[in-house]
Amino acid sequence: MEIAVLACGCFWGPEIKFSKLEGIYRTEVGYCGGNSSKTSYEEVCTGNTNHAEVVKLEFDPNKISYEKILEFFFQIHDPTTLNSQGPDFGTQYRSEIFYLNDNQKNIAEKTTKKINEKLSGKVVTKISLLKNYCIAEEYHQKYLDKN
Repeated sequence: MEIAVLACGCFWGPEIKFSKLEGIYRTEVGYCGGNSSKTSYEEVCTGNTNHAEVVKLEFDPNKISYEKILEFFFQIHDPTTLNSQGPDFGTQYRSEIFYLNDNQKNIAEKTTKKINEKLSGKVVTKISLLKNYCIAEEYHQKYLDKN
């Protein structure tokens, strides 16, 4: 199994969409890229933590490639809007790919370049090394309420 961590706006909708892909075995929502390894929804909403809302995916690379996941990522959100998706505005709603290794970084750069060419250079998606990921406490509560 491998891990992908992606920011494409509010995490609830993308989590559902990614969970339906063959080869994705587990999804989780959280925050990533911020100043600390712990944060809360309330803190993230201030815009002061530098975290993005993210979906963490556990996937089988024999069933779905990282490149295919990124192509789907670019289909399900607007990578040309800075710090917003639909009605949601703020740095936590930015478009960002968090890579875990050089291979993911290379694939992210290649895929983003291809999409950027199709969109006339308007892509604002960032590509960053995974930093300070933490699970969203509201996700924990939602999961605990179901079980």
